[in-house]
Amino acid sequence: MKSLIATLARSAACLIVGTAPAFAHFQEIIPSADVLPKGGNVALDLVFTHPFEGGPVMDMKRPVQVGVLSGGKRTDLAAALVEKPVAGSMAWTLTHEIAEPGAEIFYVEPQPYFEPAENKLIVHYAKVVVDGFASGEGWDELVGLPVEIQPLTRPTGLWTGNLFSGVVLKDGKPVPFAEIEVEFVNEGKVQAPNDAFVTQVIKADANGTFSYAMPRGGWWGFAALVESDTPGKAPDGKDVPIEQGGLIWVKATDMPTAP
Repeated sequence: MKSLIATLARSAACLIVGTAPAFAHFQEIIPSADVLPKGGNVALDLVFTHPFEGGPVMDMKRPVQVGVLSGGKRTDLAAALVEKPVAGSMAWTLTHEIAEPGAEIFYVEPQPYFEPAENKLIVHYAKVVVDGFASGEGWDELVGLPVEIQPLTRPTGLWTGNLFSGVVLKDGKPVPFAEIEVEFVNEGKVQAPNDAFVTQVIKADANGTFSYAMPRGGWWGFAALVESDTPGKAPDGKDVPIEQGGLIWVKATDMPTAP
């Protein structure tokens, strides 16, 4: 609670004086597990927030689309969405049964969110891979989102400290030197020395490829950010840029001590 109050205070200060750093927005789509060794149900929470700080949570309108890609087939999961407010703001959840071996790639396209502090619209296409029956198959399939990260490292069954690599794609083509923001779903576990540690920032190489070693167990979000080729409309009707994000969520797991 103290952390959330502090974050709200800093955000308010940012709007008032315009000198504090802006915290990164992340569209979360976090499953109850990254691997289901026996299959079964997986629950996914969809929240638009600042993961490391634990808030503020932004209102998330009903998504434009939400679904799962499995074995090359996309299935619409919009009917499974259930409202699940977080910290007084709208968020969503859904449950899906995994009955066969293979990667289930869940994805969401949210409605555009207008950020007045930056005078832009934000649309983050987010996805996460859940491995059914610990198969290790199908994890690098592409959903076909406008901006998307194609993993080069299997994004399931990763130990803490593993190097995660991926390629940033826009309209299916690599984005040279794309900027990627990285945040940890903190849940109050880590105290950042200062704001510079909240959001990690890396850049892809000339081929759109990036890598990052996850230093702590838990969920990590990778957000590749590009600007849309066409502007959108702010609430006042004026043209504003659209920040398009291609997000992938990856879980690192601490190595257990042998009995």
